[in-house]
Amino acid sequence: MNAGLKVFAPASVANVACGFDVLGFALDKPGDEIIVRFSDQHQGLRITEITGAKGKLPFEVEKNTAGYSAQRLLEHLGEEKRGIDMEIHKKMPFGSGLGSSAASAVAGVMAINELLKRPLEKRALLHFAVLGEQLADGAYHADNVAPSLIGGMVLIRNNAELDVHRLPVPKGLYATVIYPHVKILTRDARAALSDQVSLKKCIEQNGNLAGLVVGLYNSDLDLISRSLNDVIIEPQRAQLIPHFYDVKEAALNAGALGCSISGAGPSIFALSANSLIAENVGVAMERIMTNAKINNELFISPINQEGAIKC
Repeated sequence: MNAGLKVFAPASVANVACGFDVLGFALDKPGDEIIVRFSDQHQGLRITEITGAKGKLPFEVEKNTAGYSAQRLLEHLGEEKRGIDMEIHKKMPFGSGLGSSAASAVAGVMAINELLKRPLEKRALLHFAVLGEQLADGAYHADNVAPSLIGGMVLIRNNAELDVHRLPVPKGLYATVIYPHVKILTRDARAALSDQVSLKKCIEQNGNLAGLVVGLYNSDLDLISRSLNDVIIEPQRAQLIPHFYDVKEAALNAGALGCSISGAGPSIFALSANSLIAENVGVAMERIMTNAKINNELFISPINQEGAIKC
C-alpha cells in the first residue's frame, strides 16, 4: 500500500452574532481528518473507509461532501482518472452548528491538492470546497468553508463571488463553544426565520456588524463587546435551543465579551478577552446544561489562524 497523506480541517463558527451568512471564524478543534493515497488498482477517486460517522455518510463519491468537492477539483485539474483512495475520519459532531460538512469539504480538496503537490494556491481551493458544502445544504455560501480553509476571522462580502477577506484578531481573543446534544435540523432553523426585517433592526444590525469589524481592527474589546449583539436572527432561533438565554446570561456574567448561536445551532459560542476568562465562561455555560440534564461537549480555543493543514 502506498504511503498516505493526512489533512486536518477545523470546525468553524458562522454568523458570529451580527454577521448572518457573512462572518465566520475557525477553531483549533474539533475537526475532520482525511487521508489520501495514490492507487494503481483502479482509476478515479474511491472512498475506502469512513470512521466516526455512525453509518451516516455515503461511500459514493458524488453523494459524499468530501468526495464531491475532491472530484470537482480533480476534474478542474484534468486528473479525474488518477487512481486515488480516500479515507474520511469524522472527528466532530453532525448537526452541531460547527460546520461539519464544511470541514469535510475543505479537507477533501486540501488533501487532493497536497497529494498532487499543490497545483493550486490554498485560496483557489475555496470554490471547490463550497461546492461540497452546497451538496450538503443546498446553498452556495462560505461562512463556514472559508474560515475552515484559510483560518482566522473571515468576512464574506459576497458569497456568489467568493469575495472573502480575513479580519485582524486581537491578541488573546478566545472562543468558548458548548454543543448541547439536542437535534436541530438546518431546514427547521431556516424555516424559523422571517424574510421581513424592520428598518430599525436592519440599521441596528448594520451598526453592530460595522462596529465589530472596527473593533477587530483596533483591538477595541469594549467595542467588540457592544457589537456582538444579534437583533435579527438570534431572537427567532433562540427558542429552538433549550436554555439558550440561561447559557448566554451565564457566559456574560462570567466575563464573556459576547455570546450567541453558532451557525444554525444548537451550539452556542462566546468570545472572551483571554483563555482564563474563556475557561471560566465554559464552566458557567456547562453548568447550565448539566443542571438541565442535557448532555454536552465543551470546546475552548483561540481563533485558529491556519485553517486546514497537512498533518
